Amino acid sequence: MKHAIVALSLAAPLLVACVEPMPAPVDPGPDACGASRFQYLVGKPGVLLDGMRFGQEVRVIQHGMAVTMDYRADRLNFWLDRRDVIERVVCG
Repeated sequence: MKHAIVALSLAAPLLVACVEPMPAPVDPGPDACGASRFQYLVGKPGVLLDGMRFGQEVRVIQHGMAVTMDYRADRLNFWLDRRDVIERVVCG
């Protein structure tokens, strides 16, 4: 019995060495949604967004609006101020 315990205690580290580590998550970068392409809209009326088409998910966030805090690197967010003027364009 004593030999079996010793054998098992020596085998455990060898088994762990056979397991491949999980790859680290890839950081999509701060501009994964392409927000930098739309910075020219900052200071413009939010109504301009109504006539635009986007090839990705877009969220228009009006002042005081409740929004979820889930982060999506590929989602384009337009933040509007009290006067419905675009104040920020960011990914998330």
